[in-house]
Amino acid sequence: MKKIVTHKAIKQYKEEVLNPIKKDFSKQKLPRNVPQVSSALFFKHNTALGPPYRVLVDTNFINFSIQNKLDLETGMMNCLYAKCTPCITDCVMAELEKLGQKYRVALRIAKDPRFERLPCTHKGTYADDCLVERVTQHKCYIVATCDRDLKRRIRKVPGVPIMYITQHKYSIERLPEATIGGAPRM
Repeated sequence: MKKIVTHKAIKQYKEEVLNPIKKDFSKQKLPRNVPQVSSALFFKHNTALGPPYRVLVDTNFINFSIQNKLDLETGMMNCLYAKCTPCITDCVMAELEKLGQKYRVALRIAKDPRFERLPCTHKGTYADDCLVERVTQHKCYIVATCDRDLKRRIRKVPGVPIMYITQHKYSIERLPEATIGGAPRM
């Protein structure tokens, strides 16, 4: 008995021949958990940021501030036109202690009582991982660093401004002018 070849059968055969690895999305399991976006983000504008600013300070930022003869707190206030609280994590403190006698001035500056100490609960003392992890969890910080790799990693986190040193003063990137100086938010 002869089989009648229909137009639908020809089309299906051509599809199978031309696209042998066509995936069936109905059988494939799609990811069930999508990372939740912070409620503080309005597009790329972070509404959680506002004066008084909390600035996470990295090890090399303190060292470069000493080399450029900049006071941390007054420099930050001149940059942002608002009150700033420098925050230093335990990992940054441990990194400064490991550097030894050469960086004892930086360690003395970091132990200043005006700076807020943030305890770390994770294992290890790698400061870059600690800062990136803290910033992804809580987007209420500005990160102060001169490290290229750390800047690159933080740029991938939306809504987190970066403070760095240029031309013997502090500069900031990715902070909208609307929030600088405590301007009223709309």
